[in-house]
This record gives sequence, C-alpha cells and structure tokens, in this order.
Amino acid sequence: MRRAALLAVCALAAPLAAAPEPGPEYVLAVEFPYYLYPRAQWERELVWLKSIGVQTVEFSIPWNWHQLQPGDFDFIGRTSPRRDLAGLIRILRKLDLRGWVRPLPPVPGWANDGWPAGEKDGEARQAWLQELGRLLATQTERHGGPIAFAGSDLSIDAAAPPQPVTTISAADPDALVRSRAAMMSPHGALLWRDVEETVYPAGWEAGEGSLLRPGAVDLNGAERPSTAPLRRQAAFLCHWAALIGTLRSGPPVKPAEGTLPRGVTAAELVSRRASAVTLINRGSQGYRANFRVVDPITRHALVIPSVSVPAREALWLPLEISLGGGAFCRECTNFSSAERIVYATAELQAVEFENGVLALEFAAPEPGEVILQLARKPVGPFLAAGKPTKFDFDDATLRARLPVPKGSGPGNHVRIGLAIEEPETSAFFTETRRLVIGQENLVSTVYSSPDVASRSRLLAPEGFTAASTKKSPNEIDYTVKVPPDALHGDWASLALEADGVPLGRARVQLFRPASIRLTQAIGLHFGSLARLAVEPPTAAVDARAGGELEVIIRNNTQAIQNYHVEAAGDGLEFLPARTDISIGAVAERPVSFRVFGKEGATGLHEWRLTVSGGTNVQLPMRMVLLPRTGGVAWSADLDGDGWPEWVLESQKIRAVFSAQDSGRWLELTWKDTDTNFVPEQGVFARSGAVEVRAAENGLELVGPGWTRTIRLNGSALTIEQTTALPNELLTPQTQDNVRLSVERQSPNRAVFTLEQVARREP
Repeated sequence: MRRAALLAVCALAAPLAAAPEPGPEYVLAVEFPYYLYPRAQWERELVWLKSIGVQTVEFSIPWNWHQLQPGDFDFIGRTSPRRDLAGLIRILRKLDLRGWVRPLPPVPGWANDGWPAGEKDGEARQAWLQELGRLLATQTERHGGPIAFAGSDLSIDAAAPPQPVTTISAADPDALVRSRAAMMSPHGALLWRDVEETVYPAGWEAGEGSLLRPGAVDLNGAERPSTAPLRRQAAFLCHWAALIGTLRSGPPVKPAEGTLPRGVTAAELVSRRASAVTLINRGSQGYRANFRVVDPITRHALVIPSVSVPAREALWLPLEISLGGGAFCRECTNFSSAERIVYATAELQAVEFENGVLALEFAAPEPGEVILQLARKPVGPFLAAGKPTKFDFDDATLRARLPVPKGSGPGNHVRIGLAIEEPETSAFFTETRRLVIGQENLVSTVYSSPDVASRSRLLAPEGFTAASTKKSPNEIDYTVKVPPDALHGDWASLALEADGVPLGRARVQLFRPASIRLTQAIGLHFGSLARLAVEPPTAAVDARAGGELEVIIRNNTQAIQNYHVEAAGDGLEFLPARTDISIGAVAERPVSFRVFGKEGATGLHEWRLTVSGGTNVQLPMRMVLLPRTGGVAWSADLDGDGWPEWVLESQKIRAVFSAQDSGRWLELTWKDTDTNFVPEQGVFARSGAVEVRAAENGLELVGPGWTRTIRLNGSALTIEQTTALPNELLTPQTQDNVRLSVERQSPNRAVFTLEQVARREP
C-alpha cells in the first residue's frame, strides 16, 4: 500500500498569513494527463497528490480527443470514460485542487499533436474554444471553481499561467537540484512531469512506440524512490511559496574556511520577516562545512555550523524567521516579533503553535539543529521524531539549541516539538485517527476546564455536520457525519476553538466503510514490470470443474462489523451463494466462493457481488469460463479507454490484442507466474484499426489487404497471416522459470510455445 505518512504540510498547519510584502505566489504544479489514465483511478492519484502537498495540477485538453467530428464534442465520457473532463473538474473541486489548463495543441506524444485533421485555424478553432469555454467559464477560481490558470486563447475569467515555467521530470536524477536552482528567481512555476505512470488509449500514441509512459508512481499506485524530490518540494512550498516573491539577493555566502568546491553554490536571500540560505550541490560527493553569512537583523557575521549537503542534493535553510510576525505561523500569537528561528541546518517546512507546544517540521537528509531566540525559558519537554530528547538552553541569551534527527521516508520528513509554556486553556482530540464516509463518527474531545468546554465549538469542513453530547464537565463527544460524496483517502481538518482562539486540531483521513478486492483479479501487462488493474475485476476458472474465488473485505471502521455477502450472475453458480461474516475494527478477512459455469457455458460472464450490513455496495465483476482444452476468445475494455481489447485464453496462457494499431499484440502471459513475454511497445504495431472477430478456437484479425488468424491450443499460440508476417516477432527467452520457444515455420506462420522448466540451482 502506498505510503502517506508524510502529512501534507499545507493542510497540517493553518493557512499562511498574508506576506508582509506583496508578491505573486510561486507555483508548484504536477502534470496530470487524465486522458492517459483509466477514469477509475483518477481519484486515487489526485488524492495522493493532495496528500503530499501538491495544490495545482496541469493538463492539456486534446482537441482531437474530445471532438468526435466537427460540432460534436464529448466532455462527459459518453464515448470513453477518459473523455470525462467534467468529471475531472468535479474531482478537483472536491479536493480543493487548482487546475491549470492548456486548451490548444500541441500535446506532446499525442496523435497529430492534438490537432484534428485539417483543422488548425479559423472557424473550427473558434468553435473548439467556445465549446470549451462554455464548460469551463463557471468553473474558474474566481467563481468558486478549481480552474486557476488558462491560456489567453480561452476567454474565461482565469489568470494567465505563471511565468517563467521550469519543467522538471520526476525521472531526472538532478530533479531536486534543478528545481531549487529555478527558485532563485522570485517568480514563476515548477511543472513536474513523468510523475504518474500512464497508458495511452490504443491508437492515440504518436508514432508506433509503447503505449506505456513510465512514471515515478506505477499503475497500481506504488511509489518509486524518484518521488522523493517532488515530496520535498511540495511540502516545502506549502509555506514558502507565498514568501519567495518577497526575497531578494543578499550578501555572499562563503565557507568559514577555504572556498566552495566545484559544483557547490550558495546564496543568501533576505526579506524583512523571513530569510534563507540556499545551498546546491551538483557534484558527485557530499560536502560538509561551516558557512559564514550576514545576519539580516543584526547585520553581523553569523556562522552556521556543520551543514551537510549530500551529492546531488539541495538545502534551503531558514534564517531569522520571525515566530510572532505571522510570516510563517498564524497561530503563534503568544510570541513576540523578536522571538524567532535564528537558523537551522535542516530545511524548514512548517511551524505551528498549539496548547503551549511549538512544533517544527523539517526535511532533514542528514541530522541537524535549529536555534531559537525566545523571550522565556521553555517548560519542556522536547520531543524529536516522537522521542523525548535533551536540548540546550542558555539562560543568559534565552536561546534554545534543538537537535533535528535525520528525517525518514521519501521526503526526509521529521517533526520536533518543544513545550514553551503551560497553557491557561487547552483542548485535545482523543484518539481521532479516521472518519468513515457517509456515516456518523464519534469524535471525543477533552478540555482543561469545564468553563473552556462550555465555550468551545468544533469546526469541520464544509458539508460535514457535527452534533455535540456532553460526556462530563470537561469532556464533549461529537457525532461527525462525513458527506457520502467525499473521496476515499482524502484528509479532513477538524479544529477546536473557544472565543475565536484555536485550541486544538486534528487531521484525519477519510475512508469508505469497507474496501473490497478480488484476490484472483487479472491485470493488463505492459512489458515485464507494469501491470494495470482491470476494472471491473475479472478472474478466470475452469468451466467444468469450477474454481475457488476469494474476496477480501477490509472493515475500515473502528468497530466490529457484520457483513452479508451474496454472489450471483447469469450462467454462473456460486457455492455458497450467500454467507455472513464478522470482521474486527480496521481488519480484513477473506470470503471464499466456489464458482461453476452452467452446462456448456464458456467465455466471459458478468456477475455481481453484493455486500450489506457494515456497508451497502453492489460491485460489478466478470468471470471467464475456460474450456479444459484449447482456448476461448473474449473481449472487454481492459485499460479503461472505452474500446475493448481481445483476449485469447487457455488454462495456462493469456494473449491480448488491440483492435487498434494494426492489431497490436499487447500481452503473452504464463498465468501460473503472471509473467508477460511481450515488450512494452507490443508486437505488430502499425497505424490504423483492424476488424477483430472470434473464430473457432481463436481470433481473426482483418486489416488492409491481409487476414491474421491466431489460435491457442494449450501452451502453444499459432499466428498465421495471408501475407508475410512482420519481421519483429518475439525472441526466445526464459523468465521466472518459464521458457518461450519461437518457431518460424514459414514467412506467413509462427508458433510461440511457453513451458515451465526446472529451476537451476545457484
């Protein structure tokens, strides 16, 4: 399961107060080409982007994708789920994400760069922009919608895209260094690409390359290490974005001894309320030094000790950040403007003050320290990464030196907290970790006194409801109802206040009542590593002997739940057809069925799984009934682009073909090990569609001037064509203890055989 341990700093802390000096916000955006991603997974990926701190998503709107023919446009997904632009905008609105749209081609990598054939200028262009404008005009940020930026060609009330734009590939090993160098300019935007692994709709990839575009997050939502720079930048810019425009170049930064080595650069950026020291190491070796800077407040020299910058890393160190001036922490009203962060040798991401505790969030690739100038001695304790830790305090200067442990996870995130004072009033949430969508949730709170409890109230997001019940003089239970259209995995911020003063906050994740998955569900493979989950979930069993199906139900609530489970479908028999199961809080259990095909039934069958009790859902699913010998042909939309693929499947092998790209061969999988032998780009890819129909024990593909017959018998796939087969065929190979043999029997005929071989001892 994808990690989401790094809470988005944007939501963790309260909104940043107005910058003391006006300036445009520096924008971080992530490209989200919705048309390259199955509609069923848009929500999952956008929720993840929000959870790491991304606030803006950028996307082109391909003209030739949405225009079916002149004057006929699909923006709601009536011809393909991936054309549901209106649905994408609704998701952005629910998540409070900003959209940055590109209304006109070119769309790099897309068929004909996004232009309809012969329609680049004149009336057709105006008709496209007017139709798009009608959809987006009421969805701009100024009208309460998500669309924040749009090109000038589109006549809607949205701001022009920020400039300059620095494009960063998540696959670039120097992504963090390049992004930090770009931020030396006080204005502009960072646009991250190659974040999501995506799949082109068949026939829409420019040229004859792979349908798969690799990314830092795979098709199943698992993160690769290359997401780390994006995580760092997203968390960092949540608070710094509004301050970068106020920063100006300051005095030079030098090491206390010697000179900067080649590849290492340093600069000081200053403003009245928040300054910083930026360090960029483009070299292949780490660098550690004491750095001499000019204190922007005292104008005296200041040495920042033992700063470590790993190879191909960058640090943005805080310098003289006021705690009480509102530049970084709106809740720090108990601090004077003279109380401040003098410096830190780790990267400051957020500051908050609650119930007498000052909490600081850092990105720390290496251990560091932070120096605080205070007006009183802290009462303690000091917690670093959740552990009690010693710290130094100078009674004469009222300065605290706090160690910052090395951060963990892909963003090097670490949180420290220091109790500054014993609060006169306080309020806390008790064990509030999750809320269940569409249900009433118990949220317990406790207060420092009955008087504070009587004057308090709970603040919840728009659409949530909260009813209070007095549990004791200083305890209140709230029944919080989450809207049924909230998104699974999203986060909600709850707050307690009294007389307008914030007292306590909690950031809780939202879950649907239950998560359900089919263990035997197949995936669509692209090469040897990428695997796309097929929706609806689809499994295959022997038509005569039947097979075992296992459904995993995860109870996402914090109470034991009882579930009634039923399975039914035409042409299928389930044993048992219905069952009851009890599942503990935040736990999962399997439910097993034996499924049989009715007499003589083979091929693809629809069925449904109904779960009631602890949740109420009816899930569509599919079953492929396989003959004992030979193969069966079936067709379904496996990649969610609106057009079906064709599958030829036996007990041991699954082969998948597209009706586009001249019948591109997408997959040849040995099912026992789930090993695919077709490369990412497929085989036989050419431009143009073909006609596909099921034939006896196989498939028949008809193209311009040729007919290709594909038959599957056990573990052997035979491909025969009325003209010579293309030269690019699969090559013999062995993967995962499975051997592929290729026999080219004639220019028009080839046989591909898979067999399991004995594993060699090392």
